Amino acid sequence: MSLECAVPEPRPGILDIAPYVPGKSEATGNVLLFKLSSNESALGPSPRAVAAFREASEALHLYPDGSCLKLRQAIADRHGLNRDHIVCGAGSDELLELLAHAYLGPGDEAIHTAHGFLVYPIAIRANGATPVAAPEYAYTASVDNILALVTPRTKIVFLANPNNPTGTYLPFDEVKRLHAGIPRRCLLVLDAAYAEYVRRNDYAAGIELVASAGNVVMTRTFSKAYGLASLRLGWAYCPAHVADALNRIRGPFNVNGPAIAAGIAAIRDQAHLDAAIAHNEHWLPWLSQQISGLGLEVTPSAGNFVLIHFPADKVLSTEAADAFLSRRGLVLRRLDAYGLPCALRATIGSEEANLALVGALQDFMSGAN
Repeated sequence: MSLECAVPEPRPGILDIAPYVPGKSEATGNVLLFKLSSNESALGPSPRAVAAFREASEALHLYPDGSCLKLRQAIADRHGLNRDHIVCGAGSDELLELLAHAYLGPGDEAIHTAHGFLVYPIAIRANGATPVAAPEYAYTASVDNILALVTPRTKIVFLANPNNPTGTYLPFDEVKRLHAGIPRRCLLVLDAAYAEYVRRNDYAAGIELVASAGNVVMTRTFSKAYGLASLRLGWAYCPAHVADALNRIRGPFNVNGPAIAAGIAAIRDQAHLDAAIAHNEHWLPWLSQQISGLGLEVTPSAGNFVLIHFPADKVLSTEAADAFLSRRGLVLRRLDAYGLPCALRATIGSEEANLALVGALQDFMSGAN
């Protein structure tokens, strides 16, 4: 008599999702490591945030404030917002997933751009909906291409602005044109994870649009410019009805106490944020110019990273470059999963890391071992 070997199975579609694979953290060989694969802050966190984190560690036996009231107030004070329209989460990733969970289901569609953040299609599929990828133009989101894909089944449009991993952005006039072209029943999610780094007169993160429309959400993170990636802390600015929906389905204590404390201290330390932005303003154009000067194409970036394109030949291919750089202790991000197999993404690192990257790429392009 055979025994039944059945096991619980996830609902249809879950096992069809390609899991998110983060950038690698290790290099080959015994060399000094420069991790440039995850767009982390070159300056690290504010010393005030570190001190607040340590102080909060004395109360690890206590539950955190489930409403994140003091953090939401600090964010509201910094940006001139209504704290009741702010929802905090364990990174902006959680907030993107909550939005998908609240507004998507089987039979629905959600649009993202062809080289957009991989969390979007994962969150869409996880809720039984269908992801629809809009073609980009010169690695930049195209409003016309997005609008051409909107159907009665479209419930969310995800737009990373600036986009990861390309670093490109849409001017605010284009974002407003996108919003004007989608139905009111469709939610426009503006993922502004890299907004602090953008220094363009025609850019806006989306606060104005959220305040004036009932179908726009802006998400932000403390992982990048604020240097708190390890704590997983993000926030969303929403219309009241969207905030209400998210608060009904998020975990009751979805943000931990030390993260709340560090986030409050970080957003109040404007000098440290200014230093991180100034570092990026100096090194982003320098690194782009130096790498371009080696004969490699670099996509213009508004974030804290650059997208480097390599030839399709075997000698100077992406695979060869990645292996060469890894032997030098330089860990960059492979982008095959983003549909960019001939490119690597490099974070703007410390001065030492940036100089090392240019030197190693120069050696690679000249055929050195």
